Amino acid sequence: MNESQQNKALIEMFYSAFKNKDYKTMSACYHQDAYFRDEAFELHGKEIGCMWHMLCERGKDMTMEFTVTEHDGRITAHWEPIYTFSQSGRRVHNIIDAEFEFKDGKIIKHIDRFNFWHWSRQSLGAPGLLLGWTSFLRNKVSHMANQNLHKFIKSLIKSS
Repeated sequence: MNESQQNKALIEMFYSAFKNKDYKTMSACYHQDAYFRDEAFELHGKEIGCMWHMLCERGKDMTMEFTVTEHDGRITAHWEPIYTFSQSGRRVHNIIDAEFEFKDGKIIKHIDRFNFWHWSRQSLGAPGLLLGWTSFLRNKVSHMANQNLHKFIKSLIKSS
């Protein structure tokens, strides 16, 4: 198996683990110096695994479909989770495209992109519909998501 095939298999394993809410396997797919970014988070290293841990625990009703593609050595994924947003109790069907870079057989860079306005109108209702296109709401959601992650990390530390 060549390097490109190995990287594709790693990403397929990653999303299969996510479908099964196996955050330990997901975390193991990342290089220790990894970088992750999406519309809510910008994380490094161990924070990334903690984010997936939190999302797996809170996304009890999440279902997801995904496809992983390799083109000229470049690995991308398209994934569509459906879940109940914990802050509002509203159902969300997000559509996400991911790009990856690799180092030492692990993910070193992971960028997820999705339509924030589309997501916010589903998850937040009228405020998302009216303000989802603004940097104000995007920054507020990002701030709250990061606060929740840091509370989650503190709870992990206390329980260990």
